[in-house]
Amino acid sequence: MKVAILIPVLTSKDAVGADALAMAAILDESGLDTRIFCNSSTGVRRKTWPAEELNAFAGGPNDLVIYHFSTGWPAAVELLKRCRGYRVIKYHNITPSRFFEPYSAEYHGGCEKGRRELATVANLGCELYLGDSAYNLAELVEVCKTKLHSGILPPFHRVEELVAAEADTSLVDALTDGAKNFLMVGRVAPNKGHLNLIDAFSAYVRGYAEPARLLLVGKIDARLQTYTDSIRQRIDALGLADQVLWIDAASEAQLKAAYISSHVFMLMSEHEGFCVPLIESMALATPIVAHASSAVPETLGDAGIAWDEQDPWLYAASAARLFGDDQMRADLLECGRRRYQENFANEVLRKRFLGYLEPVL
Repeated sequence: MKVAILIPVLTSKDAVGADALAMAAILDESGLDTRIFCNSSTGVRRKTWPAEELNAFAGGPNDLVIYHFSTGWPAAVELLKRCRGYRVIKYHNITPSRFFEPYSAEYHGGCEKGRRELATVANLGCELYLGDSAYNLAELVEVCKTKLHSGILPPFHRVEELVAAEADTSLVDALTDGAKNFLMVGRVAPNKGHLNLIDAFSAYVRGYAEPARLLLVGKIDARLQTYTDSIRQRIDALGLADQVLWIDAASEAQLKAAYISSHVFMLMSEHEGFCVPLIESMALATPIVAHASSAVPETLGDAGIAWDEQDPWLYAASAARLFGDDQMRADLLECGRRRYQENFANEVLRKRFLGYLEPVL
């Protein structure tokens, strides 16, 4: 048996890329001849092969192909149609295009194209469909004309490496100055709810008499400059420029420092297919307050405070409650630690992954 993992772009720090690389490593350990096929790769030591060579390597009846589906890619559909073996779709979600419409025609068009491809991929008749979450899987089930052989498998991740990493001590020192640190980790994109987050942070600053800081950790995309500009304008309009710290493309040491120095991880995202930063917060003991949108309640469980509403004062009050109630904070952190270990630790995911592949392995 040969195994091919198919992904359009492989990037080591990207959540989809981390999932694909971990799967490849597990299959390597199982003694299987495994290759990753993609159009391009960045920051990855592992050798990759051009996507168009996939069928020549693993297109036979005894081979396994795993496609990481997170964007529109007609070429992948054609490759899968020609494969005669066991085909697995791992669906990571495609952000609805409406979030990008005011900010980027390129992203809006790309997401439209990807969402249209949902039905095509769902109806390929692949042997197994896996979603990062039940929320993701439901999108495939909704557009499929027949019953899918399916399951839920959260993405593999690099949380254990982050927990073991050394924190940036200079950043820790700068952040432990008595201010309450609000943290958001995630790419700077319109579905992530940065504007609502700034409003919630502003409500805390105005409503509570103690120093506070907002840390925005995430990659800034030049193609979404108008969205980034709108965030800066909101910060300036609310007089918060001196209380917001941006960290673009943070190093692992900086990310670790941000988590361990923060008093609350606040997520106001309006669309998530899973949200890896939530489980990073659980593992690193950062309390969570979140907007209960999309897959967030499913990932969060009982490990934080979640609200359907978007009232900024509600989130500000929730943070203040966490800061002032030691027992509540301790209980939530224990729930987060337990939830991570029982549901999201890589060893737990490894067993589930191999279990799904047992029929073919």
